[in-house]
Amino acid sequence: MSSDVRKAVTGASIGNAVEWFDFAIYGFLATFIAANFFPSGDETAALLNTFAIFAAAFFMRPLGGFVFGPLGDRIGRQRVLAVVILLMSGATVAIGLLPTYASIGVTAPLLLLFLRCLQGFSAGGEYGGGAVYLAEFASDKRRGVTITYMAWSGVLGFLLGSVTVTLLQAMLPADAMESYGWRIPFLIAGPLGLVGLYIRLRLDDTPQFAELSRNQQVAKSPLAALREAVTGSWRSILQVIGLFIVFNVGYYVVFTFLPTYFIKTLGFTKTNAFVSITLASVAALVLILPFAALSDRIGRKPMLIAGSVAFVVLGYPLFLLLNSGSLIGAIAAHCGLAAIESIYVSVAVSAGVELFATRVRYSGFSVGYNICVAGFGGTTPYIVTWLTAETQNSLAPAFYLIVAAVVSLTTVLTLRETAARPLPQTGHRREAAALQ
Repeated sequence: MSSDVRKAVTGASIGNAVEWFDFAIYGFLATFIAANFFPSGDETAALLNTFAIFAAAFFMRPLGGFVFGPLGDRIGRQRVLAVVILLMSGATVAIGLLPTYASIGVTAPLLLLFLRCLQGFSAGGEYGGGAVYLAEFASDKRRGVTITYMAWSGVLGFLLGSVTVTLLQAMLPADAMESYGWRIPFLIAGPLGLVGLYIRLRLDDTPQFAELSRNQQVAKSPLAALREAVTGSWRSILQVIGLFIVFNVGYYVVFTFLPTYFIKTLGFTKTNAFVSITLASVAALVLILPFAALSDRIGRKPMLIAGSVAFVVLGYPLFLLLNSGSLIGAIAAHCGLAAIESIYVSVAVSAGVELFATRVRYSGFSVGYNICVAGFGGTTPYIVTWLTAETQNSLAPAFYLIVAAVVSLTTVLTLRETAARPLPQTGHRREAAALQ
């Protein structure tokens, strides 16, 4: 890996880990947020409301993708990545300073909703921008593993969020944690965000975007870039949406929903849930990059097919093991689901980014990815919690996961193989010519 690529990986990964630390701690603190921002009396309703606000932030992500993606194709990837981490961290710190329902009534959850939506808006420019940034620095032969540092650093951010919350719970009495301790992880976002911002401000823009800019081939405006992406690459955008359905459902089941499921449904302790999510996250961190490197050798499609088929075949048995009553069995099942998710996650981002031409890569991928996240990412904890409660069937999440895997598998079969091939430089000729 050259020094330029290492610098790009460091900047994108550290910033992304900070962003996803910010985004993840909300899920890990869901029970405390429910207690502080909603009326007492019905714990299930409060938890569902908390997850509803979690999901609402994701509905802002397409808007963020529609704004930041075209902006990145117009003014450059590096500048937009600096802006989004500043917005995310600022909103996270503000959540840590919010008054509770007991202090200001219904205004408290409304302010929480606003700040979560601001987080979602900024996140709409983060993941796609970081993936595109790495893709345009990477060599053709190692592009898969280079881009996948985005997925790897996202899991790292989730793990750091889990560790931070659990250490606080171990150090503080229960009443102190519920009173003020839950605020601390949100306030930590301030200095972490400044570190990420400092790193990103020192990055150069990608060689491919710099060449487009020198040749005056970038779109005349963000709106022109968006129009070109939607009209010229609509099929690729639809493929990204389908490709990322099981990516998102699996990701938020494994890393956001299951810690709460361990406590509320399986009856294990918070310590048990922490051990399980930590081991599952470590399993993913160990597996993601080797799987990505393998995709550079054997192709993206075989890995994507393997991951989606594994969810279809093993999703239900692993949920049976989760519900076996054995803590060891439940942790093993959690790690098994994380391993399957790792197969898919290690390849999906690369496969999606590689579908788009340089002029519209940030716009096209961000729009498709964030539409999918809005529909199938942030909604997943709410939907599976609701399904479990309504059906009184603790295995209901497995069926949702299996259906998602079938839809994504169908999409994967429509993709062309892109591993080890040059990134496309031009897209729809008519729109490109009109906008130059």
